[in-house]
Amino acid sequence: METTELFRRLTVALAIGLLIGLERGWQAREDEEGERAAGFRTHALAALLGAVWGAISNQTGIGGAVALGLAFAVFSAAIMLFRYREIVHDATFGATTVVAAMLAFALGAFAVVGDVEAAAAAGVATAGLLALKAAAHGWLRRLSWEELRSGLTLAAMTVILLPLLPDRAVDPWQAVNPHEIWLMTVLIAVISFLGYVVMKAAGGARGVALTGIAGGLVSSTAATMTMARLSREQSGGASLFAAGALFANATMVFRVLAIVALIDAELLGALAPPLAAGGVVMLLCAAAFMRRATAVPAGAGFAPKNPLDLGAVLEFGALLTVISILSRLAMRMAGGAGALAVAAISGLVDVDPITLSVARLDRATLALDVAAASIGLAVAVNTLAKAALTWWIAGSGLGFRVAAASALALACGVAIALLAR
Repeated sequence: METTELFRRLTVALAIGLLIGLERGWQAREDEEGERAAGFRTHALAALLGAVWGAISNQTGIGGAVALGLAFAVFSAAIMLFRYREIVHDATFGATTVVAAMLAFALGAFAVVGDVEAAAAAGVATAGLLALKAAAHGWLRRLSWEELRSGLTLAAMTVILLPLLPDRAVDPWQAVNPHEIWLMTVLIAVISFLGYVVMKAAGGARGVALTGIAGGLVSSTAATMTMARLSREQSGGASLFAAGALFANATMVFRVLAIVALIDAELLGALAPPLAAGGVVMLLCAAAFMRRATAVPAGAGFAPKNPLDLGAVLEFGALLTVISILSRLAMRMAGGAGALAVAAISGLVDVDPITLSVARLDRATLALDVAAASIGLAVAVNTLAKAALTWWIAGSGLGFRVAAASALALACGVAIALLAR
């Protein structure tokens, strides 16, 4: 290793130790000199010590690696001894200082013998975790068993099961891709869980609005299902959750326009007036429903009883599988002339796939007016399908409000489209 590169790595190691030591020293800033096992300077020196041993190990092969391991063991033993004396003196418990010092030494060594950028990132993460002690402990005290269980279930769905599913069609119609379907199912679960977190943190009306807007950016169907489930669990909140569903649907409309704008400006010119009109109507209806819901008590009462309704999530996954098969069969039967039929069927599940497909087609293959009509039809069908979904899940209280607002938005969009012809 060249001298310049070695100096750079030693500097990074020292910076890591200084960063960790800064947090540890700040935590113990009230202690008198000599009353703490490891503070600002000790952590900085520990990281530099690890870096020096790392440089030595680079020069001496396997023997150097063994020596580095022994140095780490001796250093850890010394830190544990001093920390033990501090614990006995203060009559307290805690191993954080020991682990932080060991990490400072190890990351200092890794900055020299390994990936210096990864070592620096790990040093920042270490200091951040140490600084979040009060916030993390407060969060843990407020965490319920249902929330922990739901988070672990969501992690298992994403990290364990999703990578195991084949990312290819497994049915004769080439319509069912287990990886894609489960990914959408996980997305539904994520939106539901994040909606719970947002509403619990932000409070009733504001939390519902934020959940609807954020959910609409990712999956308006997921956000609508979340609102419907919440309305079913809560009494007297139909207007509030109707507003949340309409915020999600309006966000979906403007998301479609953003996708088209990135691909085909000419198609955007044909789509923007009717879709924007419908989106604005939804926003106005959502604001009206939110205004009517201001008298409804907000707060924890509007957090869902279950952070992750796994049964509802699996139901959506099954529905998505059925619709995917039906869409594929319809495309085979209709051929290239069935763009509108395919758009209508695709809109039952999602509007993004058909939007991307139509926007990318050459205008010699699909005329501009047919392309605009296909995307508009998919948006209309998707909007009506979500209105029906809310009625089915939550009943007429929420369903009527969402359906009426959706119908008004669609009527305005169709009227603008006819006037523009």
